[in-house]
Amino acid sequence: MNKTLETVCSGLARRRRREIRFRWYGRIAIFVSLAFLALLITSIVARGYKAFWQTEIAIDVFLDPEELTPPTPEHLARADLAGLIKRSLRQMFPEVHDRRRKRALYRLVSSAAPYQLRDYVLAHPDRIGQTVRLWVLAGADVDLYKKGYIDPEMPASERRLKDYQIAWLRKLESEGRLVLRFNRWFLLNGDSREPEQAGIQVAFRGSLYMMLVTFALSFPLGIAAAIYLEEFAPRNNVWVDLIEININNLAAVPSIVFGLLGLAVFIGWFGLPRSTPLVGGLTLTLMTLPTVIIASRAALKAVPPSIRYAALGIGASRVQTVFHHVLPLAMPGMLTGAIIGMARALGETAPLLMIGMVAFIVDPPQSLLDPATALPVQIYLWADSPERGFVERTSAAIIVLLLFLGIMNLAAILLRKRLERRW
Repeated sequence: MNKTLETVCSGLARRRRREIRFRWYGRIAIFVSLAFLALLITSIVARGYKAFWQTEIAIDVFLDPEELTPPTPEHLARADLAGLIKRSLRQMFPEVHDRRRKRALYRLVSSAAPYQLRDYVLAHPDRIGQTVRLWVLAGADVDLYKKGYIDPEMPASERRLKDYQIAWLRKLESEGRLVLRFNRWFLLNGDSREPEQAGIQVAFRGSLYMMLVTFALSFPLGIAAAIYLEEFAPRNNVWVDLIEININNLAAVPSIVFGLLGLAVFIGWFGLPRSTPLVGGLTLTLMTLPTVIIASRAALKAVPPSIRYAALGIGASRVQTVFHHVLPLAMPGMLTGAIIGMARALGETAPLLMIGMVAFIVDPPQSLLDPATALPVQIYLWADSPERGFVERTSAAIIVLLLFLGIMNLAAILLRKRLERRW
């Protein structure tokens, strides 16, 4: 008896130790996952947060009436605005006479400075004939210097700024003319060859329009297909079984295949224009539909059969049973499937490359048929650029993409909670 009791007790002790070890394995796995996630987010933020700040230089510009009158967009397009900017820089540094140093002086400001001067004149035509202080974008190398990426103590041959350029910048800093300001241009501009002018406006709008098209098509079509297959389709039917097998297989097809399908069907057959959010949304809809259908069917299966039997028992038709009782209870699970599908679609790059959304687009799209790009494609393009300024903009675009995904998921989760019912 004692021996049997000892055996039972030792067995229980081993089981408890195994249970404790299993719990600790789970805790360690969660901790490691969270640690890697924190490391990933920290590295992205550390590299990209400086892109939300941009160096600007204050220059005193004489608004020459002979050059700027009349202050109309047509006349200013022909005016020598760059010459006015260069004249202001020469007046700020009158000791610069060498032609090579003059070119180095002009590179302190961005090539966008004349356009900023044009916008200022159009907004303040009454100030023509006066000398005004204008804040303009600094060049990419000046921006790197201000953010600490260029060490003045390094040998001149190993940095992009010469000693005399650094001396000019220190003079500007001492006079309060060289400052870091919030980089609104990163949020308002389109793509550019110059890092200090590059922005995500086109990519953000393109992704937003594509997500609207994808959700508007994939969610109702996916729910309708799931309801038919789960509630109305005949059982043990060859065609229904074939459809179900193909849906499950399509969920695992590489995304680039959907890009080829979108290129062949929507562009080659229907003749829709390339690089547009409409074609991108249609292509991502094809890719998202299998995920939405599978998740929606799982949500319908999770509704207890007693709900259906009770509705049918009091005289409801099958359509009334599904749409009045089953569907409201399954809707939170369906929204979960939509969240998964939309999250995958938002981060896809390969299918968008196939339909031409890799194009260099500067002007933001105003409709679904205007050329655009997407945030993942923009990140891909910037990551391939060698300039240091594009490195931080790549990480900043990833931050915006993650925020976009988080807001989209939060809205879906709140909607799911609002529609959730208990039974």
